[in-house]
Amino acid sequence: MTWAADLMCVTFTRGLDPAEVFARYGADPARARSLDAEEASDLLTAEAEAEAVSLLRSGRLGDWSFCVEEDGVIGSWPEPLAALSRGTETYSVLSTDGLAVFQHWRDGACVENFEPDMPSSRPEGPSEWWDGIQEALATEDGSGMSPVVALVLDRLALRLDDATLDAAWPTLMLSENDAPAASRGRSYASEAPVPPGAIEVL
Repeated sequence: MTWAADLMCVTFTRGLDPAEVFARYGADPARARSLDAEEASDLLTAEAEAEAVSLLRSGRLGDWSFCVEEDGVIGSWPEPLAALSRGTETYSVLSTDGLAVFQHWRDGACVENFEPDMPSSRPEGPSEWWDGIQEALATEDGSGMSPVVALVLDRLALRLDDATLDAAWPTLMLSENDAPAASRGRSYASEAPVPPGAIEVL
C-alpha cells in the first residue's frame, strides 16, 4: 500500500457520501470530477502549488467514505474533523515531515488523538487504538504511517489498496483558505494534538 507510505492525510467517515464529505471539508461538491490517480495528479499544477491547496479524492466503500489528501493536511484539523464526525464518526491519519497523528472523532468531539511514534502522547485513560497501533508499527512491513492506515482499514473491514485508489474517484482541489479552520489561520501541522473533548460541534 504505497499510497499511505509517503506524506499524506486520509479520513474515513461512516455513512456519508463523497459529496457530503467534500461539503464538510469546506469544498463545493459541484466542482468534483471523476478522475483516476494520474489525471488527479495533473491538477497539482505550478499555478495551484503557488498557494496552499489540497488535492481531495473521496469515495464510498460500503458503509464508509474515504477522503485522501495527496497534498495537504486539512483532514487533520479539528474544525473539519468536528464537521465530518457530526452525527457519525471519523478516523484521521496524518503523515507529514516530522509529524504523524492518529485521531478518532465522534459526533463533533475528539475521542482519541495521539502521535503513534511519540510515547509521551500516549492517552492517559483507556485507549481503543494505542496498543494495536504500536504493535502494527513494530511488526508490519511498510513505511510512514502505512501500517496505521492498514490497521484502520482492517478494523473497518475496508479495502483501499493502490489499485483501488488508482481508479476514478470524485476529485477536487481545495484551498486551505476555504477550509473551516481558515478563519483562525490554523494549520494542524504546526500544533500539538488537540486533547479529546477540547472541541465539540453540535
